[in-house]
Amino acid sequence: MAIVRSVSPTRRRGAITARLSAAVVVVALLAACSDGPAGTAPGDFVPPPIPMAEPGAVVEGEVNLVVWAGYADKSWTDPFTKSTGCRVNATEAGSSDEMVADVKSGQYDVVSASGDASLRLIASGDVAPVDVTKVPSYAQIYSTLKDQPWNTAAGVHYGIPHGRGANVLVYNKDKVTTPPTSLGAIFDPDPTVAGHVTVYDSPISIADAALYLMAHEPSLGIKNPYALDHDQFAAAIALLTKLQPTIGHYWSDTTTQLNDLMNGTDLVGTSWQVVLNTLAGKGRKDIVAVKPVEGVTGWSDTWMIAAGAKNPTCAYKWLDYITSPTVNAKVAEFYGEAPANSQACGKTSDPGFCATYHADDKAYWENVYYWTTPTARCLDKRTDVTCVPYSDWVTAWNRIKQK
Repeated sequence: MAIVRSVSPTRRRGAITARLSAAVVVVALLAACSDGPAGTAPGDFVPPPIPMAEPGAVVEGEVNLVVWAGYADKSWTDPFTKSTGCRVNATEAGSSDEMVADVKSGQYDVVSASGDASLRLIASGDVAPVDVTKVPSYAQIYSTLKDQPWNTAAGVHYGIPHGRGANVLVYNKDKVTTPPTSLGAIFDPDPTVAGHVTVYDSPISIADAALYLMAHEPSLGIKNPYALDHDQFAAAIALLTKLQPTIGHYWSDTTTQLNDLMNGTDLVGTSWQVVLNTLAGKGRKDIVAVKPVEGVTGWSDTWMIAAGAKNPTCAYKWLDYITSPTVNAKVAEFYGEAPANSQACGKTSDPGFCATYHADDKAYWENVYYWTTPTARCLDKRTDVTCVPYSDWVTAWNRIKQK
């Protein structure tokens, strides 16, 4: 039987500030990192010499996971335990910063890391390289999710892609009567929604402002929303500071945002598909989402093995199982994301699921900018300037919210 420890919304919110110090420390290790935007090969970042995680001949009997909520449901963890003998002990984290801190505790074997956490974990030596030849399902993963800056460093693989999604623009169509098509609905909002705009509470949300500026202030020269020199960063911070009085809530967990959208406290903002799925299940057809014309930020999660994992054999079995076609399809439908396994679309209970989530739609993902940890060495490969590292994003984000 799987044991899943959920983190309450209150603890999740409080954990973000408390655990940001871990992010700041790790970013110092990233100063020499140089990797390109999504779709390009990693740059010259040299990760620490952590030995590759290797499965053994003996099944340890358990695997300890730190995961996003919904990634370790008993409907697939129980069959895994029955078939492998590995009991699943899962802790649900409420943020990427929380995941980083949890992995550092040494209590976990596997983490489902998003791109704003994975590079930090690689740079700090808290996750180990993964031998993808020992994960049979890896061969079926979409090629566009392999060898990316958030899961590969210096040609070394650090995990198995799990799924992906876009950070969509959500709005209440009964209150926002002109359907928005642009990020301007957030960053240049109509006065009627002042005080009812909602934004994800994370420093990585600065990239959303940068993406808006990339389209609407081309003179800034932004090419990658995670590669901001000091002038570009200052412009993004100025935009967010100007926006601050219109914010109703900075949301850090989906339960809180769900409630705020349902009761009308929030009318427009950024959200995840899992929120829209839940709202639809509750019959709230008045709350809908759209992908803005500028494109969106997004996430691609990676199953990674902790350096020094106590249960590496069960960890490898989990990586293969959770990304296999049938299980990857189940998780994708349960959570609301595009699966990473190219064969998963044939296993979904809803024949139209992958079309809805654009799993095979290459054009859809071309302007989805996956979360990637910002570093001092510009991710867009500029060498004539220094970019603003994630530690400064953390500091700036906290200052914005205090104003």
